[in-house]
Amino acid sequence: MQFNALQLCIIIPMENERLINPGMNSTDDRADFALRPRYLNDIIGQDIIRENLSILLTAARQRKEPLDHILFYGPPGLGKTTLAHVMANETGVNIKITSGPTIERSGDLAAILSNLQEGDILFIDEIHRLNRSVEEILYPAMEDSALDIMVGKGPSARSIRLKLPRFTVIGATTRLSMVSSPLRGRFGAIYRLNYYEVCAMEQILKNAAAKLNVACEEGGLNEIARRSRGTPRIGLRLLRRVRDFAQVRSNGLISAESARDALELLGIDPFGLDDMDRRVLLTIIEKFNGGPVGLNTIAASLSEETDTIMEVVEPYLLQLGFINRTPQGRNATRGAYDHLNIPWLKSEPPRDEPTFGQTPLF
Repeated sequence: MQFNALQLCIIIPMENERLINPGMNSTDDRADFALRPRYLNDIIGQDIIRENLSILLTAARQRKEPLDHILFYGPPGLGKTTLAHVMANETGVNIKITSGPTIERSGDLAAILSNLQEGDILFIDEIHRLNRSVEEILYPAMEDSALDIMVGKGPSARSIRLKLPRFTVIGATTRLSMVSSPLRGRFGAIYRLNYYEVCAMEQILKNAAAKLNVACEEGGLNEIARRSRGTPRIGLRLLRRVRDFAQVRSNGLISAESARDALELLGIDPFGLDDMDRRVLLTIIEKFNGGPVGLNTIAASLSEETDTIMEVVEPYLLQLGFINRTPQGRNATRGAYDHLNIPWLKSEPPRDEPTFGQTPLF
């Protein structure tokens, strides 16, 4: 009874229940949630991760134990949240959802932990943004299934350790380096999600189109897949916009021609670059003669935030090999000139400098 009484002291008021189960914020979010695979066999791509998770699940079932703590990291939109829901469905347990920024106080996390049942999954999105004082509560919970709370204040204050049921923490982050070393070390399995191949993106879009009852041709799906940056979230968003275009102007059929017309209207070129990507490249090439130019200068020239350029635009341009990062600043490569149909007037780069089609050096 003492355990329950202490629990009641740290429960968050009901109006903050959204911290555990936040609702979908938009129509697109709800649609994405409906299109997500539910089980491991439904997942397309990420073959190595799927095989590792299958082994992890089978071993946990055989030992009749909860899953070990799991950390997924990688660029946004690749399925980290989806995998957390899949693991909950596979094990048949409840999943409680929260995120690092919403857990402001240690009492918030204590309330969530005290309401978990045996084997439940606690999914923490953006786990790198957890407050350090909150992490201190999470450490013993992950290692010893215990919750340390302070009762009283001043000289009479004392620490009480409450036993928690065994549970699994699944964390997701786009910035692994910002996850503190003590927290990272408490995860038993850490997996990096990679961008999807075009063939995998086509299959994902085909399955989504079937669920949306959209008539598609192979050429239409291929057009969308090639411009999706290897990211399912982007691909599904483009599929919905192309569906709208096809409904209004193409009798509801997504063909190669209608998909191409729709994506051009959206400003998405055959490499998946949007208007902001092209503006960054044109700024480097036309205003600064191809570089090198500093990130702050690029951002000021475009009236954009530096973080937007660095975290949203640059990663894909680097992946394509359209820009290089150097100590002096950013350079546009010959591939960027060719893509924008701008004559290449510079001397050829050294052999060890990345060019279009090669893996860029960071």
